[in-house]
Amino acid sequence: MADKKILETFPNPAPQRDYVIEHTHHEFTSLCPMTGHPDFADITVRYVADKKCVELKSLKLYFHAYRNEGMFFEAATNRICDDLGAALKPRSLAIIAKWKARGGFSSVVTAEWKRKR
Repeated sequence: MADKKILETFPNPAPQRDYVIEHTHHEFTSLCPMTGHPDFADITVRYVADKKCVELKSLKLYFHAYRNEGMFFEAATNRICDDLGAALKPRSLAIIAKWKARGGFSSVVTAEWKRKR
């Protein structure tokens, strides 16, 4: 399982301002839990930081940890959202997963993290 402890953060350099940070990983892979075949996706992380930003090398290693995981698209997208939300506690966060076509279907799954008040 991908370990959320891999995720490292650094202080937001402009916490007084809302600004959008967007990172897209074009090489995300996981395994179909039904067939064991690889699934491929572009994963976009879009967030407005509060106190912390995610360090990119750690995000890459976190994503790579999914390579041998058997998960449905929906589960992977929501788990990424939960893990990044817990690590960053951002003002807002959306994970947009654009899954590549296989068997005639392509899928887009979007998960939003809601800050607890």
